[in-house]
Amino acid sequence: MHRRQLLHYFSSATSAALLGAHAPGWAEGVAQRAASLSDRVLILIELKGGNDGLNTVIPYADSRYTQLRGSIAIPRDEIIRLDERSGLHPELKALMPMWEQGELGIVQGVGYPQPNLSHFRSIEIWETASRANEYLDEGWITRAMKAGLSRQANFTSEGVLIGSSALGPLSGARAVTLTNPDAFLNQARFAHNGEGRVQSAGNAALQHLLQVEGDVSQAAQGLRAERFNFNTGFPQGAFGNHVSAACQVVASQKGRAGVPVITLTLGSFDTHQNQLGTHANLLRQLAEGLAALRNGLLELGAWERTLVMTFSEFGRRPRQNNSNGTDHGTVAPHFVAGGLVRGGWHGQAPDFGQLDASQNLQYTTDFRQLYATVAKDWWGVSAQDVVRGRFEPLKFLRT
Repeated sequence: MHRRQLLHYFSSATSAALLGAHAPGWAEGVAQRAASLSDRVLILIELKGGNDGLNTVIPYADSRYTQLRGSIAIPRDEIIRLDERSGLHPELKALMPMWEQGELGIVQGVGYPQPNLSHFRSIEIWETASRANEYLDEGWITRAMKAGLSRQANFTSEGVLIGSSALGPLSGARAVTLTNPDAFLNQARFAHNGEGRVQSAGNAALQHLLQVEGDVSQAAQGLRAERFNFNTGFPQGAFGNHVSAACQVVASQKGRAGVPVITLTLGSFDTHQNQLGTHANLLRQLAEGLAALRNGLLELGAWERTLVMTFSEFGRRPRQNNSNGTDHGTVAPHFVAGGLVRGGWHGQAPDFGQLDASQNLQYTTDFRQLYATVAKDWWGVSAQDVVRGRFEPLKFLRT
């Protein structure tokens, strides 16, 4: 894909000037429900590298799972059982409160026709919602903006990308990239003196804090970092900091149209060898990050107006390889979470008995059905304009 980006760098002093003080008690006064569709936030979490769905949501009751997986099958007595057929990897235990409260959905068998097993090409397909044989420059979120979302409110920024400089689904949109989330968090925590006035900065780490696509001044204002002191404990490490930064971005939108899309990235899930330890660590980061994200958004009164959705370029093959890992596959389950999510199972689980010619699982849910659901039921815009065709929305939202 050919992307053109106009990058603008803000000095630390300019970035500090965007800060505002947090007024105590603000979160308590924020209504849980969004006043309008334009108040809703979509948080996309990319599982970079191709997540192994079969060791994430495990079909433990199917004997073919252990036959194909041998040394990397998760022991049955360690699996968190969700029903009589399937369960979660044990390191996803932090997700269970959301599951039990009906705020976590699992969309099964997600993929697309004629799957491409190249990392670079397949993620382009996901980001642009293209067919396997066509190339598009514009991200699917950008098409949602053009389909009417940008007319619902005067968004100061159409999206914020945290920890990644690739615009991906926001390609062509007016977006802000947080190239240094740690500096952003430090700025939000420490840029105010005891009287609430902005101090002069001078921190070299903030020199290249932001990259802005499109209208610089308007997008920068959209990322003004309100200083909100969370009671939520965010996990240590890069992904925990990215989650914390996402919550600070949501906190900064008090009284404005805000930012409708935030993207996060966790990786790498490209587990060709010695998968068990690496995959377990990544899933633990994902689960603990999602749990903290929920708690932070609850503090802000924003959980009811936030939809969280994972995506990844592909899944892994059902049969493990000779290096105790898995190779590029086709389909995988994906998580949706939020205060308005219908928890539970969505879509149909793929069938081990119906592998394709390359011995990969066949998709049962087209990924564009997820995007159509976001367009139609979350933002109230034309799903057909966003996904460029007719794809039946799923029923994972309560409104």
